[in-house]
Amino acid sequence: MTTTLPPTTDSIKKACAILKTGGVVIHPTETCYGLACDLTNPDAVAKLFALKQRPTNQPVSALLSSLEEAKKYVEWSEKAEELARAYLPGPLTLILPVRKDTPHVLYTTPHIPAPTVGIRISSHPLAQQLAETYGKPLSTTSVNIAGKPACYSVKEVEEQFGKLDDGVAVIHGEVLERKPPSRIVSLINGHMKELR
Repeated sequence: MTTTLPPTTDSIKKACAILKTGGVVIHPTETCYGLACDLTNPDAVAKLFALKQRPTNQPVSALLSSLEEAKKYVEWSEKAEELARAYLPGPLTLILPVRKDTPHVLYTTPHIPAPTVGIRISSHPLAQQLAETYGKPLSTTSVNIAGKPACYSVKEVEEQFGKLDDGVAVIHGEVLERKPPSRIVSLINGHMKELR
């Protein structure tokens, strides 16, 4: 049975307990509703991909609590700093090489450690609190079945997914304004490329 949680601090703690057991949490962001799982747990990432019916060659990004945390996981650059200072927290994903000395291995696709990762620092208070409280990188990807529209309300989540499995929690937030997905910028090998 799906766990339904109100948007409270206590619910964030309950959501983190579900994440620690390999579960998935649906939560509001500044763009659309997002799917979070522990990005250091390959089984949790596999569960998320199965839920979304997402092709395994399409990596998810990492939701982090701060620039300081992001710098522990990716090779930072002057351009990354410039973009981050201008647009984060907010709807920007920066794709950067993963550091060789990260505190944890990151899985942006099921069971394969990531050589690069897209990093997001959300400006939505609930997403920010979830990332801060959990303390390790979470996945961040839109709540939708692959090829279908992103969900902007819990009602849309229920309509698209129907009954969700055990180990999935939904933090009930507001109905979100329809906004475009986050901007994606790749900063690999010193080259800046707009991907979305």
